[in-house]
Amino acid sequence: MTAGSGGGNRARNAALMLACLAIPFSTIGPAAAQDWPTRNVTVVVPLGAGSASDIMARVVSDQLSRQLNRTFVVENRPGAGGTTGAAAVARSAPDGYTVLAFGALATAHAMHSKLPYDTLNDFTPVVAFGIQPLLIVGTPGKYKTLGDLIAAGKTKSASLNYSSAGVGSASHFGGERMLVSAGIKAQHVPFKGAAEAITEVVAGRIDFSPQLLTTTLPLINDGKLAPLAVSAGKRVSALPNVPTIVEAGLKPDAIYPFYSGFFVPAKTPRAIVDQLHAEAVKAIQAPEVQARFAKLGVEPLPMTVDQFAKFFREDVAAATALVKAANIPQQ
Repeated sequence: MTAGSGGGNRARNAALMLACLAIPFSTIGPAAAQDWPTRNVTVVVPLGAGSASDIMARVVSDQLSRQLNRTFVVENRPGAGGTTGAAAVARSAPDGYTVLAFGALATAHAMHSKLPYDTLNDFTPVVAFGIQPLLIVGTPGKYKTLGDLIAAGKTKSASLNYSSAGVGSASHFGGERMLVSAGIKAQHVPFKGAAEAITEVVAGRIDFSPQLLTTTLPLINDGKLAPLAVSAGKRVSALPNVPTIVEAGLKPDAIYPFYSGFFVPAKTPRAIVDQLHAEAVKAIQAPEVQARFAKLGVEPLPMTVDQFAKFFREDVAAATALVKAANIPQQ
């Protein structure tokens, strides 16, 4: 064997090895997309069981399992404010078999100076499950309206406080967005979950708390919490007499839209993204899912894949701007 032929063989062997390594990804093309799913799909929720994203993901995943005759397995991978599980999905194969279900990618981006992934470039938004409006709740008898609360916050002797389910949570960002819009200050008191945050309001030790309808409605019905306003564009059917935050006198920028949805790794073929979107929309529109969502206070948020991508980019920008405007320290 001559030196020249040996070099040629080595070059061909190297090329062959590279081609073999490329097979798993190159084969994720039209044929693979057409056949998707041929096996079970893992849905990663980067938060604990019982969180809003977890509940919505399980409702939609159960319906998808019935539609596609493949099991959509929901796995909770909490840690570092949801970034641990999100990073795992970002690193997974872009084949449609690992899906992220999360409602705080934007806030995580704004809250962390360094992340193990690129929020805008490592994920493709697929579908939004819907929006869950936040309620601004207070201790009964303390403030009759949101206007009363804001007026109290504008006095020189004001020392308002509010509770949240934790730093970077929807209740945290919802509270800060309302405060920035109203032009008042309040001390943020974070807890490890919504239950503790609400308990302090019921006890009268906290002035107000922005929380999801599902966690506050039972206590409102029992007279232990006073609903001051809904952080949404329209009133909720469960509390038709409670005004929206805009009707209460604030600008629309005070509204905090908490949503959750499916995301996949950025290089997932568009054909698979479109198929997952279509099947998820079908699942969300199923009567049994609609009934579950109605009980959870989830409002529809119908968007195409491209519309959701635009919505997500705008949400990331808004969350980043809020962190700066409210002087929220990054982690």
